[in-house]
Amino acid sequence: MGIEVNFEGKIALITGASSGLGARFAKVLAKAGCQVVLASRRIERLKELRAEIEADGGAAHVVTVDVTDFASIKSAIAHAETEAGPIDILVNNSGVSMTQRLLDVSPEDYDFVMDCNLRGAFFVAQETAKRMVARAKGDPRKQHRIINIASVAGLRVLPQIGVYCMSKAGVVQMTKAMAVEWGKYGINTNAICPGYIETEINEDYFASEQGKRLIDMLPRKRAGKPEDLDGLLLLLAGDEAHFINGAIISADDGMMAG
Repeated sequence: MGIEVNFEGKIALITGASSGLGARFAKVLAKAGCQVVLASRRIERLKELRAEIEADGGAAHVVTVDVTDFASIKSAIAHAETEAGPIDILVNNSGVSMTQRLLDVSPEDYDFVMDCNLRGAFFVAQETAKRMVARAKGDPRKQHRIINIASVAGLRVLPQIGVYCMSKAGVVQMTKAMAVEWGKYGINTNAICPGYIETEINEDYFASEQGKRLIDMLPRKRAGKPEDLDGLLLLLAGDEAHFINGAIISADDGMMAG
C-alpha cells in the first residue's frame, strides 16, 4: 500500500518565496499539484519564479508582502485568496538573521530579527487561520495545514546568532500554541527545524575556511540541500498528516542527536 502525493485543487501560500528554501518549497508544492501563491517583498524575483513554475506545468500567483507590516500581511492574504482561492496550506517561511555577539545587539538589530521571524510569522499565521477557522465552521471536514519554518537554532543555542536563536525558539512555542488552539478546527500546525542547508544565500560562506570548519564539526561533515526537505514538506502538507499536530521536527542530518 502506497501513499499518493496529489495536491490537485489545493492552494498553498509560501512566504519568503523569492529565494532559498521558500523558492524550493513553492516549486515542490507546485510540482505536486498545488496552486502556489508566492509572497515576499522582492516582486521581480517572484515573477521569475512564477515563470519557472509555469514553464514546468505548474500554476503560480504573485503577491507582495512585508511581514513586518501588519497592514501588508492583511492585504497580501486577501489578495492571495482573491487571486487563487481559499488557502489550504501555509508555509510560513520568511526569516532574517544577523551574526553578532549579544553585547553588540542594538534595539534596531533586535527588532529587525524579531519583527520578521516571530512577530511577522505569528500575524501571517493568525490572519490565514482566521479564514481557515471560518471555513471549518461551515464544513467541519475541511483540513488545513500550517507549516512554520523554525530552525535547529530554536532548539540549541548557536554562537553569535543569539537573537536569531531566541526568535526561532519563539516560533517553536508558537507552533505548539497554535496546534492546541486551532486543532479543533481541522488546522494542523507543525514546525520544521532545518539544520545547515546550503542555498544561494550562504553558499559563499560554506565555501570559506570558516564555513568548512563548521561543516567538519557536523555528524556527517556535510551541509544539506534544499531538496533534502522535500519529503518532510510534502508529508506535513498532505491530508495523510491529519494525526500530526504540534510536532517540532528537526531535519538536520543528526546535528541535534549529538
